[in-house]
Amino acid sequence: MHINLNPDKRYYSMGELAKAFNVNASLIRFWDKEFDILKPKKNAKGNRMFTPEDVKNLQLIYHLVKERGFTLEGAKTHLKDRQKKTLDTFEIISKLESIKVQLMNIKNEL
Repeated sequence: MHINLNPDKRYYSMGELAKAFNVNASLIRFWDKEFDILKPKKNAKGNRMFTPEDVKNLQLIYHLVKERGFTLEGAKTHLKDRQKKTLDTFEIISKLESIKVQLMNIKNEL
């Protein structure tokens, strides 16, 4: 499921997302409680307001649970593994950039 995000919009309401995903708002509320990756803000009335990043994460959760048939625990594990892989990749890139700087310094000294 792919939701087209309006580039000018900073927040999406529960109703908008329920309609876009064609699910009950209660399911999105449930996922919000279950998945730490979702971090909606609450407005003055206490209504959840989801950022574009939250919407992307909801799309991923929807895909895992509704389309691929993951259990909630399986989806949580998958998301944690994905997060770890992202962190590992970031660390590798940082180390490679540091090595590049060191090699450039050595080259300049020759």
